[in-house]
Amino acid sequence: MPENYKIGKVYKGKVTGIQTYGAFISLDQQTQGLVHISEIINGYVRDIRDYISIGQTVNVRVLSIDEMTGKISLSLKSANDVGLDNGENNMKHTARLLRELKPDGFETLRRKLKEWISLEMKNENMTK
Repeated sequence: MPENYKIGKVYKGKVTGIQTYGAFISLDQQTQGLVHISEIINGYVRDIRDYISIGQTVNVRVLSIDEMTGKISLSLKSANDVGLDNGENNMKHTARLLRELKPDGFETLRRKLKEWISLEMKNENMTK
């Protein structure tokens, strides 16, 4: 029952199947989701079986829930980044960072970009 799960939260699940593209995780008796191969670890995964096995209990974070089909996308790497905190600490941290962002952050980059272009043009003129 996908309605029992919330995006961003971490849950315990059991690995029920492994394919080349991902692993199926049972969250309860009626609900399972898929961890895509790109969500196993940070880095390249050649064989998912090198990281998890069928029957293993794992922490997974809910990335998305398709309202039409009820399919749940899960992440192992995201769940293991902050542990089983249900995402609350991570979300609070992200919200704090967003509040602290200065509105001129992109303006600084815009000024630097002009400087870099000017420098590159000078370098090009010198090599000709």
